[in-house]
Amino acid sequence: MRLAVQTYTLRDQMNSDFWGTLRKIAALGYAGVELTDVRGIMRAEDLQSRLETMSLCVVGVHVGVEQIESELDAVLDYYSEVGVDHITIPYIPPERRQTAHDWMALGGFLSDAGARARERGMILGYHNHDFEMKKYDGVTGLDILLRAADGRSLQWEPDTFWIQYAGEDPVEYIKRYAGRIGLMHIKDMAAGPEKKFAPVGAGILDWSAIFRAAKTADIPWLIVEQDDCYGASPLDIIAESLHNIMKMNLT
Repeated sequence: MRLAVQTYTLRDQMNSDFWGTLRKIAALGYAGVELTDVRGIMRAEDLQSRLETMSLCVVGVHVGVEQIESELDAVLDYYSEVGVDHITIPYIPPERRQTAHDWMALGGFLSDAGARARERGMILGYHNHDFEMKKYDGVTGLDILLRAADGRSLQWEPDTFWIQYAGEDPVEYIKRYAGRIGLMHIKDMAAGPEKKFAPVGAGILDWSAIFRAAKTADIPWLIVEQDDCYGASPLDIIAESLHNIMKMNLT
């Protein structure tokens, strides 16, 4: 398993110094990054050529569901030129996830979109928050979504924090969908009722069990992310996460 960073953690730094921030991530020792959609920022050939000089792999990119609906071919064209093969939907707005039928319909749509991506040698994925764990007649929205989609056409990008936040077990879910996970967000939760984000290894999640499950599921990339750094330097946060992971000797 290799370690990457979701650049949303460093969104302000990325906005002010895109390339400098990527160089700092590489200098810390991370092997890869997962980007948010950058098609409006630079040409694909420029992104590809600059990345080659950094020894930094783009393991995937987050692209909104609206863009998957309206311009899937353009998304696939751009990222295939860059050499990115994982395209992941990061969020679904509330009006599209009110009922079990909504989740089933979304699974069908993403399965069809994923089949088009698969024809291009690319992978479509879905990233969870906590709201996917709401149950409909005892079945979570996430389970409805993933069961409605062809497993060959839609992967899942688990987020350990949000699974824990919703009161579910990240390890059990990793085991349940082993074989459909190519990327996973590793994110910790601080002790206390506030359930704040924390650097990996500084909170309450059972990382030994999570990493064992990830190894068994043969997940190639683990992606460090912290949605809110609460005023601390995001670079210091991802450095602390990396230090803790190395100290735990889990990879």
